[in-house]
Order: sequence, then structure tokens, then C-alpha cells
Amino acid sequence: MGKITKRVVDAAEGRANDYVIWDDELPGFGLRVFVSGKRSYVLQYRAAGRSRRYTIGLHGVWTPETARQEAKVLFGRIAKGDDPAEERQLDRKAITMKELCELYLADLEAGLILGKGGRPKKASTIVTDKGRIARHIIPLVGTRKVRDVTKVDVNRLLKDVMAGKTATVVKTKKLRGKAIVRGGVGTATRTIGLLGGIFTYAIDAGIIDTNPAHGIRKPKDNVRERRLIESEYRLLGQILDDARSDGKYALAAELGRVIALTGCRRSEVINLGRTEADTTASCLRLSDTKEGMSVRPIGLPVVEALEARMEATTGSYLFPGQGEDNAFGSFPKHWKKLVEDTPLADVTPHVLRHSFASIANDLGFTEVTIAALVGHAKGSVTGNYIHTLDTALIMAADTISGYIQGLLDGVEFKQTAYALDRDSRKAALARFLQKAAGNDSEPAGEEKRMAA
Repeated sequence: MGKITKRVVDAAEGRANDYVIWDDELPGFGLRVFVSGKRSYVLQYRAAGRSRRYTIGLHGVWTPETARQEAKVLFGRIAKGDDPAEERQLDRKAITMKELCELYLADLEAGLILGKGGRPKKASTIVTDKGRIARHIIPLVGTRKVRDVTKVDVNRLLKDVMAGKTATVVKTKKLRGKAIVRGGVGTATRTIGLLGGIFTYAIDAGIIDTNPAHGIRKPKDNVRERRLIESEYRLLGQILDDARSDGKYALAAELGRVIALTGCRRSEVINLGRTEADTTASCLRLSDTKEGMSVRPIGLPVVEALEARMEATTGSYLFPGQGEDNAFGSFPKHWKKLVEDTPLADVTPHVLRHSFASIANDLGFTEVTIAALVGHAKGSVTGNYIHTLDTALIMAADTISGYIQGLLDGVEFKQTAYALDRDSRKAALARFLQKAAGNDSEPAGEEKRMAA
């Protein structure tokens, strides 16, 4: 047939079946003519013992000259061992970010994606992950092939979410329900963290080799610096006392007081079960927290408060809500009502938790002790076999919760740090040794002098 030129291409007409006109000057390069009359440039070659055909593209997009040049480049690659047809097939099978997210979510709901401590993610975390994927990740990079996403793309996604590019109002399943998606720094930081986890999932699945989210400089997330000062504790105590006498918000006031005295997370107290409050051992044995199972030391003021709740309730929860054996789910709304229109309107339950840790630090307790008291991962007591806690932790819990209770009750302390002076230590040691020896009477003689 000779060389494939524009004249040859223009003269080619459709027949009953597709056919190929081969070029004599460049063996393997041809023009495929379809029944419809459309024409495309093709390449025929052998790779791994098989005959393969590769379509360069349609005539019109490609000319005989540009298609010939592309064919020469491809033949050069084939000579080096490449297989263009196989590569294109793999590329077509390469999944998009949206498809990857769908695979990730399916495994997430099946409990196959592990979070902190190697545990499946919680239902609440799954809901949050779904929202970030649907409202930020898919709208911005959903159509991109996973293998094509670069660090530049991830950095652009970070900045777009920070700038509110994905901000919208989404209708929810609830009647007249809606979710306001704002974006911002905190959302962007957490979304990139989730995206990094999705890319790690893709690496484990053999889809990609490297994680483009690694090394991305994320803005510092919103660090909560708010804590209560002593005068604010006294004001809060007055607010809670007024609410307890009011009746409508009495349960919210009691629950808020327990959060203030323990430094627990809001959800840990709201969902506190009767069987989780071990007042005999002065601890909470929480079955499901952010860090998994957790044994949390509690001070005597908390023990007394929880024993009162046990007497006042009969169901599974110490802070029951409406309906049959439910937790007090209305607490967030009630708490907001308690503090609104007061100088403490910006105080959230998390501020109480942060303040508890800050008071503990003020009193001279170490970071490890404070971590054990509030249930941080680095100091959390997690063994479910633990029956008796370290006495030092119980004493720390007594001291901190007792100090905070005093503030809530309006006490103005003159000493703002827990001083381990020698006389106090001698007095405490004398009392302990007397009791250990079975003698509960007042110390006399030398012991009195030690305690003086």
C-alpha cells in the first residue's frame, strides 16, 4: 500500500467490517478504518511473546505525520522492554480518589480500619470521617486518579479547605435538618490527617507506593488555652448551686460538677454507667473511652457525689435522660443554657477538663500523674485486671477534687500550691504508723512533737 499519507487517509472508506491499512515504511504502524468511516492510528507489536495492538488516537486529533512520530517513540520504548498497551490497560483500571474513598469507607464500617491503640474506629469517628470525605476530599480531588495525586495537590487541598472553598449548607436526614460546612484551619488540619490515613490504606492495598500527604506542613490546630481562674470557679459554683435548686437544670448542674471534679471528658460522664462507678476502690472503670478501657482515679468529693446519684437512680446510667434507661443526651444544650448571659458563656465542658489539669499542675503534681487522672494515653491506667489503684493517685485525686470543690463552694484559699513541708509529712506519717499499728488514739510524747 505504501506510506500512509493524508491522501491515503482521506481516500479510506468504511466497509462491511473494520480493516487496517499498514504502512510499508514503518512496519507495525497502521490506519484502522471503522465501519462508520472513522479512522484511527494504531501500532502492532509483540511483547512477552504476545501480539499486542495499541491505539495512538483518532484521525483529526492526530495527523499522519504526528501519529508516525508518536509510533517511532513508542517503538523505541518497546525495544527497551516497555509495553504501552499493558500500561494503558493498567491506567484505565487505576481507581480515582472517589473510588478509593468508597473502598476505605466500606472497610471502615466493617471495623477493618484501626484507630488509636489498634482498635476499630468508633461510630462517632466514622460519622466524622464520612463527613470530611464527602464534603472536602471528594469535591476537591475525587475525580483525580490516586496514582496521579501529588504533594502539590494535597497542599492545595489544605489551603482550599482553610479558605472555605468547600463551605456549604448540607441537608441532613432529619426533618428540616441541615449541616453547616464552614472549613477553616481546624477542619483543614484534620482533613489532611484523614487523607494521610486513606493514602496509607492505598499503600497497604498496593495501589500506590508513597504517601503524598507525608511531610505536608499543617497549620497548628486550635489549641484551647482557656482555663478557669479561682474567682471564675467560685462564680461557676454559684451558677451550679442556683441550677440545682431550680429543678429544670438540676441534673445538668450535678453532671457539670462531676466533670469539674474529675477532669473527665463530657461523654464519659454523660454515659457513666452504674457498674462503672467503683466507689469502694475510688475509681471509675470506664469500658469505652477515647483511649479504650480506662481506670480513672477519683477523689472523695466525687465518690460522695456518685454515691448520692446511685441512691437517687435505679437504671443503668447515673445521669439518666428521658425515655427508658437512656443517658442524659440533653446535657450539651442544658449546659449552654446554664452559662449563657454570664461571664462564663465561653466555658465549655472541655474547659472544665483543661482547668482540672491546670489546677493539678498548680498544686505541683507531675505530668504523668495528671495524665493518669484525666485518662490521657501516655498515662492512662488501662488494665482491666487492676483492682486497687496506686495510693498516690487516690491521694492526688482527693487533693485536686477537694481543692476544686472548695473553690466551687466559694472558699478563697491563701495557699495556691501544695507544699510538701516536713512538719505536715511527719504528722501524716505519724497518723499512718499509729493506724497501721492498730492504735487510733491521739499521738503522744515524741509523736506529738513530730506532729507539731
